[in-house]
Formats: sequence, C-alpha cells, structure tokens
Amino acid sequence: MTWLITGGAGYIGAHIVRTAIADGHEVVVLDDLSTGVAAKLPGGVPLITANLKDHKAVEQTFIDHQISGVVHLAARKQVGESVERPLYYWEENVGGLTNLLFSMQQHNVKNLVFSSSAAVYGQPDLAESETIQESLTCNPINPYGATKLAGEWMANALVNSDEFKVAALRYFNVAGAAADDLGDTFALNLIPIVMQAIKAGSEPKVFGTDYPTTDGTCIRDYIHVQDLAEAHVAAMKLVSSSDPSFQAINLGTGKGTSVLEVIEVIREVTGREIQPTLSERRAGDPPSLVANATLAAQALNWTSRFTLREMVESAWSAWQHQH
Repeated sequence: MTWLITGGAGYIGAHIVRTAIADGHEVVVLDDLSTGVAAKLPGGVPLITANLKDHKAVEQTFIDHQISGVVHLAARKQVGESVERPLYYWEENVGGLTNLLFSMQQHNVKNLVFSSSAAVYGQPDLAESETIQESLTCNPINPYGATKLAGEWMANALVNSDEFKVAALRYFNVAGAAADDLGDTFALNLIPIVMQAIKAGSEPKVFGTDYPTTDGTCIRDYIHVQDLAEAHVAAMKLVSSSDPSFQAINLGTGKGTSVLEVIEVIREVTGREIQPTLSERRAGDPPSLVANATLAAQALNWTSRFTLREMVESAWSAWQHQH
C-alpha cells in the first residue's frame, strides 16, 4: 500500500513520514513547502511540491502513484490568523480538502486519516476536572476550528456516498521532537514561542491571566509529536482493515497543564530566567482543553508515552540544533 501524506514535510508530517516508513509503509508526500522543509524527508520519498488548491497537481499525483490511502495534514493552523483572515482559511483548508476528496473519489481511494483538532469543540461548558469526550457537541469558536469541523463533515458524507473509511484525529497541543532535525521550526505554539524569546532575549507573552483555572492561565493537554505520529500509523491500520465508517478520535494525554506551569518546566530544563509579559486574553482561546483519551486506547490500541518534561527537553535540544 502506498500512502499519500499531505503536508508531510511539516513538523508533524515529517514525524509521521518517518514513523510510517519504519512501520513498512510506502509513502508519497505532497507539500507546498510554505511551512514544510524538504530536507526533513528521508531520501527516496517522492515529494510533489504543490498546494492542494491546485486541482491538476493533486489529480496528477493520483495518476502517477498507486495511492491506496491518504493521511491529510496540509492546512493553515493559526487560530489568531484565522480570526483575521477567515476566507483565506476556508479557501485553503476546505477548498484544498475538496480537491483532495474529489481525486480520492475519482481513483477509488477510500482510506482517509484526517488531521482534525481539539478546536472543533470550541469552549465546552465543563467543570475544570472534566475532560473532553468525542461525543460532546462540536461548536468551534474560531474559523480555524470551523474549517476542521467542516472537513470532518465532508469526509463523513463520503462514508455514506462512497463507502469511505475515515479516522478524524482531533489533536490537542503537540510539542517536542523525535530527533534534533525534526524540531518545530516555527514559533506558532507555546513551547517554541518561549524558546524563541529565550534566544532573542525577549519576554514571552502570556495571553490571559483571568481564566477560571488554578493560576488564571489557559490549561491545555500537551502531547509529544512522536506519540502523535505513532497514533497516525495505528489509524492507518485501523481504516485499512475496517468497514466503511467515520470515527473521531481524540489524541492527547488526558492531563492538563497551565501556560505558567509549562513556562516553569521550560525554565527548569533550559536553566534560563524567563519573565513572561502578562497580556490580555486572545480572541478565540478557550480556558481549558484536556482530552479524554479512552477511545484512542480502545480503537487504536494506543496511549501516550512521553511526559511534558520529555517534550520540553527534546524541543530544546532540537531548537538549539536548528538555531
């Protein structure tokens, strides 16, 4: 079986490519390299440099390669930017996926692992100790989350019309690196943002200190990118061997950590003094998002292995290597 991995040269995608190859899968990558890095791909992996909005390039990929399944990661993913540029996010994330699904349909490719997000849940009304289950009503509060939910709906519709087999993996907060050359090169998430601030000698910003949480800052569920990659390979096996179906599956640890607690771990690992600037809340940020990861254990036979400290240690090692 040959798997097309869209966005496979990105931070998460490159981990999935290596993990899939190590598990014996043939892999083809399509990536526009807007945030991906071709050098992260192992030698011999075909790379099609194109955006999913380019219908001809997507179609040609299916013609040139015997694709039997797709892991779809390619998307814009900045919450703040999605609030400022909603149409761009719909065009990229939903328009691109539409082209991909058309080509899958044309070439009778029915196995799909879809990169979704905890952002589909929006701001669930939960007690602080409660975790998020897949059965919760999805009500995204920003355009990014809305595009991910729309992607789930589109894929789910093809289960009925074309007997697709879909696993929609709802990521929580991804961090760390499996190797120094696979680190997150973009400071778009908390841990690399703080590391960039350390390097620049500046103060990282903490957005919102008045949330209804233990220390007033947002609580998130942090998952090591290698754990995430292994869950994708398990999902590839799941859809390959299942009947037509749609399954939404949370990928997280089930443990929440506040922004200030994460900064404290970074302080311990790096040995650097970090004095964050406390700022106003950012539009579209829910107070607490922590996964209930029970279904992932059942459906994928998968649980997370790495601790937050291991995520920070590996991220710091990769950050120093790359910078």
